[in-house]
Amino acid sequence: MSTSGENREKLQGIESLGISQKELALAEALQMEYDALSRLRHEKKPSEEYEQQLISWDIKNGCDLFETSEQRDEEIAAFCHMLDSLSAIHSVRQFTHTGIVWSPINVFPEHIGYGVSLKVAVLYDKKRDPLTFTCDCSSTVDLLIYQTLCSTSDDLEDFSVSDYVLKLCGFEEFLQNDHPLGNHEYIQECRKFDVDVHLQLIKMVEVQGDLSRTASDTQSPSTLNHHVHLQERPVKQTISRQALSLLFDTFHNEVDGFVAAETDFHIRAERVVQSVKAVCNALASVETLEISNALNLLSPFPSRVQIKSNKDPSLLFKKENREKIVESLTAAVLDLVHLYCSTFSADFQTVLHADRKMSMTQDASLITSSLAFTIYAAHRIPITWAASYEEFFVSCSLSHGGKELCNPLQTRKIHVCKYLFHLIVWDQMICFPIQINHLPRETLLTATLYAVPVPPPGSSSEGSKQRRNPQLLTCDRRLLCLWPTAKHGSTSFSTPNVNQPDSIILQIDFPTSAFDVKFSTAKSEEFIPKNNFSSLGEEDQHYIQAAMQKESLYWLTELDKKRLWEMRYYCHSEISSLPLLLASAPSWQWSCLPNIYSLLGQWTRMNHQDALGLLHATFPDQEVRRTAVQWIDSISDSELLDYLPQLVQALKYECYLDSPLVRFLLKRAICDLRITHYFFWLLKDCLKDSQFSIRYQYLLAALLCCCGKGLREEFDRQCWLVNTLSKLAQKVREGAPSSRPTILREGLEDVKQFFTVNGSCRLPLSPSLLVKGIVPQECSHFNSNAVPLKLTFQNVDPLGENIPIIFKCGDDLRQDMLTLQMIRIMNKIWVQEGLDMRMVIFRCFSTGRGRGMVEMIPTAETLRKIQVEHGVTGSFKDHPLADWLQKHNPSEDKYDKAVENFIYSCAGCCVATYVLGICDRHNDNIMLKTSGHMFHIDFGRFLGHAQMFGNIKRDRAPFVFTSDMAYVINGGDKTSSRFHDFVDLCCQAYNLIRKHTHLFLNLLGLMLSCGIPELSDLQDLKYVYDALRPQDSELDATIYFTRLIESSLGSVATRLNFFIHNLAQLKFSSTDERLILSFSPRLHTLKTDGRISDVFLTRYKKIYTPNKGYAFVIKVVRESPNEPSLIQRSFEEFQELHSKLRLLFSSSQLPSFPSRFVIGRSRGEAAAERRKEELNRYVWHLIHSSHGVAECDLVYTFFHFLSRDEKNLRNAVTPRPSDASWSVPVGTVGGEVKLSITYKNDKLLIMVMHIRDLPLQENNEPNPYVKIYLLPDPQKTTKRKTKVARKTCNPTFNEMLVYDGIPKGDLHQREIHLSVLSEEGFWENMLLGEVSIQLRDLDLCKGKLCWFQLGSSRLNAI
Repeated sequence: MSTSGENREKLQGIESLGISQKELALAEALQMEYDALSRLRHEKKPSEEYEQQLISWDIKNGCDLFETSEQRDEEIAAFCHMLDSLSAIHSVRQFTHTGIVWSPINVFPEHIGYGVSLKVAVLYDKKRDPLTFTCDCSSTVDLLIYQTLCSTSDDLEDFSVSDYVLKLCGFEEFLQNDHPLGNHEYIQECRKFDVDVHLQLIKMVEVQGDLSRTASDTQSPSTLNHHVHLQERPVKQTISRQALSLLFDTFHNEVDGFVAAETDFHIRAERVVQSVKAVCNALASVETLEISNALNLLSPFPSRVQIKSNKDPSLLFKKENREKIVESLTAAVLDLVHLYCSTFSADFQTVLHADRKMSMTQDASLITSSLAFTIYAAHRIPITWAASYEEFFVSCSLSHGGKELCNPLQTRKIHVCKYLFHLIVWDQMICFPIQINHLPRETLLTATLYAVPVPPPGSSSEGSKQRRNPQLLTCDRRLLCLWPTAKHGSTSFSTPNVNQPDSIILQIDFPTSAFDVKFSTAKSEEFIPKNNFSSLGEEDQHYIQAAMQKESLYWLTELDKKRLWEMRYYCHSEISSLPLLLASAPSWQWSCLPNIYSLLGQWTRMNHQDALGLLHATFPDQEVRRTAVQWIDSISDSELLDYLPQLVQALKYECYLDSPLVRFLLKRAICDLRITHYFFWLLKDCLKDSQFSIRYQYLLAALLCCCGKGLREEFDRQCWLVNTLSKLAQKVREGAPSSRPTILREGLEDVKQFFTVNGSCRLPLSPSLLVKGIVPQECSHFNSNAVPLKLTFQNVDPLGENIPIIFKCGDDLRQDMLTLQMIRIMNKIWVQEGLDMRMVIFRCFSTGRGRGMVEMIPTAETLRKIQVEHGVTGSFKDHPLADWLQKHNPSEDKYDKAVENFIYSCAGCCVATYVLGICDRHNDNIMLKTSGHMFHIDFGRFLGHAQMFGNIKRDRAPFVFTSDMAYVINGGDKTSSRFHDFVDLCCQAYNLIRKHTHLFLNLLGLMLSCGIPELSDLQDLKYVYDALRPQDSELDATIYFTRLIESSLGSVATRLNFFIHNLAQLKFSSTDERLILSFSPRLHTLKTDGRISDVFLTRYKKIYTPNKGYAFVIKVVRESPNEPSLIQRSFEEFQELHSKLRLLFSSSQLPSFPSRFVIGRSRGEAAAERRKEELNRYVWHLIHSSHGVAECDLVYTFFHFLSRDEKNLRNAVTPRPSDASWSVPVGTVGGEVKLSITYKNDKLLIMVMHIRDLPLQENNEPNPYVKIYLLPDPQKTTKRKTKVARKTCNPTFNEMLVYDGIPKGDLHQREIHLSVLSEEGFWENMLLGEVSIQLRDLDLCKGKLCWFQLGSSRLNAI
């Protein structure tokens, strides 16, 4: 056929792209299915006479037995029809807009954008220089377009704003004209990192539309055989119609010879047996009872074991007897073919069974008989099982949504036997004590095969175990392919295991029936009551609220479910409680559905986040899932992308391919290119899920059919690029460390060749990243275990920079994807609540199991590299992070901004890493940007699965928060009021996430079946539940998280872990990495600065920041005519110079360095004077050393004049920071205390939060604590006090002091007397300040949160 020839030519072209012909087999099968439906109306049905002729043994040709399958799978046929309907619905859209990548929209509170100015540079083709505008973030994009057009043209009559779009410079992405600037994700990122916004004005007609869906794409109905390119296809190929026909021809010849034979009946019979065995072997090695019985009529043969004793061999002497045997044998084989076609995705079926249809149907609600079927045998048994196991039995159970409907039933235990093949024959009836009309429509039958191992005694009683979850209830015979036992993966929903050629097949015979069983949709009740929750008794209200606070159906007890269902009509006001109520339904049988559907139908529409909870495996009911999709349907594209991985996983729990969720995702993918892109790659990744690979292949085929030719070709290029990079990464990883650079350089030639052939390609990380080549000189590899590649791609847009990425091969990035997704959602929650935590969210995407891409963040460095600039023990020092930020932000304003970014981002990281239980935290997977933003990378351990050293957890602290981070926050080694802000930020962020506990439990719960090892059961999910503590109040949670901060800050294990990691990484570090002075941004040389002729330490001066001590003023004289310069260096900086010079030169080449240890106070004036003399001798000998030492770049960098030197030398004395005022006299009270005062349930709750600006006592910091009395209190029984904070003027407590049993009427007569004292050991504690608060002046119903001035008994709230 000409079409076949065209297809062959196309297949050859596809194979050149790395796509094999087998990868299109599924598409061909689907198309054949669809085409067959259209032919069915015009083809003539076979007559009864022809049927009888086929049954007879006189077969003319094997091909006559089979015909192309037409309606073998109604589900797939309906799926194809749905695709055509979906394409027709969207055929009226403007196709040009479907091929544009629009910038995501994140709608945040109005106050975030209004009044905020934004500097925007717009490049227009007619202007050489870009135009600069100052816009309000609330201004729409079309207004900016209009302003640009006004600035570039005097006559606007020929211009229309809608004809133009604004493109992001460096990205193939466009702003949406009708949305405010500030709502675009790109603009929000620019504001976060204080980066200029660069845009380009382009006419819409000039925008490339090569990815757009065209009218011709819509007019091509489901042409999957031409357009579906599945890059990976693990489906086992079934036998073809032609191959089976040849086997039947052989069978025909053998039975012909057997019937016509006059002698050698035994030999002829054995040849028939072998031909039957060949047919059975091709048909999945299945041997049915009918085939065994028919073969048993033949004479015995040594190679074949007989089921029963044979009849008289003389029976074969008569031709009519032989004809009867062959007739029964032929019918049995044809029945086997029909059985095979109903199980596997074959491209044929027997003509005999083509038109056997049941015209009568009966509603399932009227069938009162019990569910019964026969378990006949297990086929394809491995030979080794016969020697390894004694007995086998099958356990059968019925479940709905993971809940068992009755006790499991078991077959008897039997041995393996051998007929044509090894098999286990039970031939036993299983009858469940439950009527069919009591079964929910989505009931699942689970059959589990168990084996008893052969002694010796003491071995495990449960041996090899395989599981298979059948399809829906049916009246027929079925071959159920079992799944091997797996530690991870879903067992509640499964598809047939037809992929693995060695899978065990369980044959189940359902009783035949004269009618089809039909499950009709139950009608909901017309009216259900809606009672007021407050009308319940107090005890019932408390119980229901306690159950709802669990936030997840996974931890509901049976008593919780019973009470919730009884009180369901009182819960309508708690909209998010619907999943809990439905999970509490006692039964889902047909008679109970009207009441359940009434509750569902009259329920207030749930928001998108809550509706996700109805897509769990717990809710297989199709009406519930349809309602959930209906509620999710209005979700924005940006929010849909946030939840897309979970929705892709939820597809596993759908009963049919054509489901509301599938339609919803395909519909949204047709309309948005970004959704199509990520949907494609998520489906590609799911192809590796063996139990659901077939379903995902159909869905991927449908997506590619809907997206259009241009986008299909783009996906081909992306897959080709990924395969090329995977091969390269694998070669580099497997190569010897010394040869890896050469392997990488040679392998990059293949990448160059890819771009030579294809021109350009979008990266899977984002459809807006369009690249046209590789930059070899900027490519390298990392020395970690997985040896990831650092690749730099050439940007297609000349206005953009090159695009660096990390490509990993050998690491499963799905866990990193999930972790970053959760952090991204947390960040959106914070921003929507008006709290921008300055989080760094980078892209990470898995392009297949064990490979993927990670975005590289520019101007960022790991904490390890920052710390080791101060030596291998840098992790034990407090100032490296602050020094590094100061080095990259020399001006005071920039440094203050960097510290502010650090405080916010560090608080966000603490909360996110704690909630998600992110472990294996060391200083190489925590990074810091020069702008002060801190972020974490490499999420190989999460949900509390800490790395272990024996029985010791490597991650001992709740999260990483070390003293060098606190040093940056406080501005030194003393606690400042900025630390209060940090604690408040952490607690506020933590409480905001706690309000969305149900969302995170829903999202992670939907991922339980994805195969991530550390998210495989409810215990993993329980970690997040326990971390979020949904049962706690906000004040309790604040106290709890404050204790976590204290625990993390006080943990020595974290810094020790950093130090051990520093030592472990020394073998990977080059010398150059350590030859940078921590206080200098870059190296300086003799050539750039001029030769030094003399150096002399003129004096020392007292400093208070970053540490209290002395610094030395150095006069540097150069041979150039410029005046001598004065610089300032500390003793520790001299020590750093000497230690790094020792890495380059031997000790004999360097002068001796003064000892760091001195007798007496090392920071005293006498020590400074002595060190000044010693350092003068050291620097004189240093500059008069050999040329190699004296002219070393490190020496010239050390004596280079820095911007900080000008600031430090401007004033003779640096003042003491305001946080610890030196001028406060001893004994003077002062400062402020922050309190939260509330009254609830006869309890007065006083939360002592922070104290700031306490005075010094004799130039020493106090040990403050708070003591409270509730006056009047003549007996002194109301004393409450906090713990003692050591050596600080700005302590944080966050402790709750509770007075129980205080009637509300007594509050106006009470007064809080608060004292702040300093614990002085053996001496009397010293009063630091006090305040009296009259409760009658406070509105305690709303609560009071404010600062109170210390030092006066009068109320003085600030």
